[in-house]
Amino acid sequence: MQAILALEDGRIFRGEGYGAKGECYGEVVFNTSLTGYQEIFTDPSYAGQIVVLTNPQIGNYGTNAADNEANKPYIEGLVTREFSPISSNWRSQLVADEYLERFNIPVISEIDTRALVRHLRTHGVMRGVISSIETNSDLLVQKARSIRKMDGTDLASVVTTKTRYEWEPEIDPLNPEEKPVPADLHVVAYDYGIKKNILRMLSKEGCRVTVVPAQTSAEDVLAMNPDGIFLSNGPGDPEPLGYAQDTIKELAGKKPIFGICLGHQLIGLALGGKTFKLKFGHHGGNHPVQQTENGKVEITSQNHNYAVDAASINQEEVELTHVNLNDNTVEGLRHKSLPLFSVQYHPEASPGPHDSHYLFRDFRKMMEEFKK
Repeated sequence: MQAILALEDGRIFRGEGYGAKGECYGEVVFNTSLTGYQEIFTDPSYAGQIVVLTNPQIGNYGTNAADNEANKPYIEGLVTREFSPISSNWRSQLVADEYLERFNIPVISEIDTRALVRHLRTHGVMRGVISSIETNSDLLVQKARSIRKMDGTDLASVVTTKTRYEWEPEIDPLNPEEKPVPADLHVVAYDYGIKKNILRMLSKEGCRVTVVPAQTSAEDVLAMNPDGIFLSNGPGDPEPLGYAQDTIKELAGKKPIFGICLGHQLIGLALGGKTFKLKFGHHGGNHPVQQTENGKVEITSQNHNYAVDAASINQEEVELTHVNLNDNTVEGLRHKSLPLFSVQYHPEASPGPHDSHYLFRDFRKMMEEFKK
C-alpha cells in the first residue's frame, strides 16, 4: 500500500506502507542506532513520537518477546529506508510487519531517510503525520500543524504503571542456566516510562526492586524503607512534572537517589536548575560522553529531546560529572553533600554499548555506604 509522511513545514515524503493501515501523529525524531529496533519500538520514552531509523535495513531479524523493553510498542509510527516483510533469525517469533500491525503502528518505508534526517537536523524536530489512507498532502500538512506540541505536556503520567509491583528477575534466554543474584538491598523505582533492562541491571546488582507509579508520594516511598530510590527514563517535557520535582526535594538526603534520562532532568529542576529543548535531540547508541573527573570517554545510548541548562546549576552544591562531546550539554550531575547523582544517557543501554554499566555498581556502593 502507498503511504505519505507529511511534516508541519510542508515537506512531503511518499513511500510504501507497512504495519497498520491508517494514520498516526507525533513529533518526528531520528535514531542513529545500528541494532535494537525492537527495543526502540518498545521504549516508553518514545510516546508521542514518530521515529526515523537511520540504519537502512529494519525488520530483517524479526521480533521476539525477550527483546521487549515494555509490554507494547510506544512509538506512534515508524519511518525506514527498507522494511523487511520477512525475518531470518533463530530467535524470531513474529516478523516486524505483523508485530507492528498487531499494535496498530503505521510504517512508511522506501523513502530517502538521509534527506529526511538532514531536513530535521537543519530545521529541528517537527510534528508530522504518516497516512496510508489519505492522499491529499495539503490536508495532511494541516493535520500535522494541528498536533499538540510536546512542550508543556506531561507524558509520564500517561505511560507510568497504574499500580505498584515487585519486579521478578527474568531468566536470560541466552544464558538460561545463569542463577539470579541474591537480593540484599531494596530499591524503589519511580516509573516515568521505565525500561525492563533497567530493572534487570538493578537485579544483577543484588537489588530487590519495587516499581511505583510516577505520582507516588515521598511519604509512601519512605514508608517502604528502601535502601535507595531510582528515578527512571520517560517521555516528553520534564517541566510540567511539578509533582515529581516536589517529591525529589522531599526525598533528597533521606535516601540515596540515582536518576537517568527524564529522572536526571527532574533532579536538575528539583535542585533549582532549568531545562531546555534541544534542536533535534539525542537519539542513538553512539554518543560520546566524557567524565569530567578523569577525562575518560564513554560511548553511550541516548534518547531525549530536553537537557539540563549547565548555567542554571549551582556548582557550589552540585558537580557536573559528565559532558556530551558533540554539543557540550550536561550529561551527569552529583550533589556534593547529599547521596544523589544522575546521568542524562541510558547506562542500561538496550540497545547500545555497555561502557556505562559501572553506574549501577556506583549506585549499589552509595547505598551500602549510606547504610553504614
